[in-house]
Amino acid sequence: MIRVKFGKAKAFREEPVAQLFAKRGATSERCARFASNECRSFKTKRLISVMLASGIVLSSCGGGSGSLGFGSLGGSSGGGGRGLFGAFSQPVEKKPIDQWTAEEIYKRGEYDLDRGDPSEAAKWFGEVERLYPYSEWAKRALIMQAFAFHKDKDYEQARASAQRYIDFYPASEDAAYAQYLLALSYYDQIDKIGRDQGLTYQALQALRTVIERYPDTEYAKSAILKFDLAFDHLAAKEMEIGRYYLKRKHYSSAINRFRVVVEQFQTTTHVAEALHRLVESYLSLGLVEEAQTAGAILGYNFQSSEWYQSSYRLLTKSGLKPEVKGNNWLSAVYRQLIKGEWL
Repeated sequence: MIRVKFGKAKAFREEPVAQLFAKRGATSERCARFASNECRSFKTKRLISVMLASGIVLSSCGGGSGSLGFGSLGGSSGGGGRGLFGAFSQPVEKKPIDQWTAEEIYKRGEYDLDRGDPSEAAKWFGEVERLYPYSEWAKRALIMQAFAFHKDKDYEQARASAQRYIDFYPASEDAAYAQYLLALSYYDQIDKIGRDQGLTYQALQALRTVIERYPDTEYAKSAILKFDLAFDHLAAKEMEIGRYYLKRKHYSSAINRFRVVVEQFQTTTHVAEALHRLVESYLSLGLVEEAQTAGAILGYNFQSSEWYQSSYRLLTKSGLKPEVKGNNWLSAVYRQLIKGEWL
């Protein structure tokens, strides 16, 4: 697999992609260590006893937050919805909201979560923060509001609540979960954003923050895997667009997309195909030196792959063979990568 980064990445906001993935190698190494047992290794912490009893956890390894809990929220005792709602006597239900205690409002939010209404729960948790902004219950309610919004797939509101928690309580034990939840609010939308990859870059930045700021937490372990999946997703999108252009014989546009994969996404699974598509594109344009060089790099790194076999047949059919030729961007990649000559 190609390990060396070349070229410059497309900038996203103020941080270039090249900087965003500067620590990519270490991330991949750690991901390999954790990916195989991520789903079964996480131990659900005690969120709130009633939530655990009711099974309120986000789906694990499927784009959700996993069966990850909170660290220091504490919680009320009790079992299912009936026991929890038992805290609300008829007089409490009938009196005005501003006469409720912070605990009563908070428990009402718990109750709505327990019965599967996260949207309503988020409103109650918001009332705790509004009426008792400096209480310990407000702190608990804010992270629970972020959780409820995310469960309701209201990702923008989930991000806002999670970010407020991080801003107000940066030293809290649950700040790691808030940052992880913020990252998930981007990550869980990756498959829904078409060709706009802005949210994917934001997800990568937020996941990297979890990995770097909270490296010894279970959230970092999950973030490592999701980081690699999101990174691979970016490469897949470049390949999808490149194949679209290639199919329509827009060879120059296709080459630009495949080049991005070769230069910027070397640790993904798409590099071999990108090199093969470069062979196809350059041969179609009559640029045989570039085609031969792409084939040489492909053969050096992926000699047993079907992509190399296909490229080899294309080249030999034209009376060519995979070898480094000329002075072009691919020959520079070859010299830097294989011969270690930094120009």
